[in-house]
Amino acid sequence: MFEAISIKKEVVFEREESLRLSVRGLDDDDKKLFHQKFSEDLRDPDTYAVLNFFFVAGLHHFYLGKNLRGLVNIIVFSVGVVSIFLNFAGLGLTLIIAIVLIELPALFRAQLLVSHHNNELSDRLLQQIKSDNLGSE
Repeated sequence: MFEAISIKKEVVFEREESLRLSVRGLDDDDKKLFHQKFSEDLRDPDTYAVLNFFFVAGLHHFYLGKNLRGLVNIIVFSVGVVSIFLNFAGLGLTLIIAIVLIELPALFRAQLLVSHHNNELSDRLLQQIKSDNLGSE
């Protein structure tokens, strides 16, 4: 939930470089397969940041495939808005402010969060390619 705060920049960039070196070590066919699959699911930090401007709606979570978290954002925001219209302004504002405070760090660390997501994707693809190669031997 607080990955925007807990993820360390140095760790993400070191892992990214390590994964890059692993991809370079693949043979040409595997490299081509990796890049083809990677480009299909690669996420763009700028798109994530734009979606994050609507952080109360949780759209940025859907973009990274975190559907449950995005749904929670939408529900909590909706309950907050409905509460305001039903004269429970204190509860409604509290819920909306809570979402803003929890999601605000993600807005400022969009590049890092998307790099972390893309690293995880890269790692999964590399493991899949390596296991496919072991199975075909």
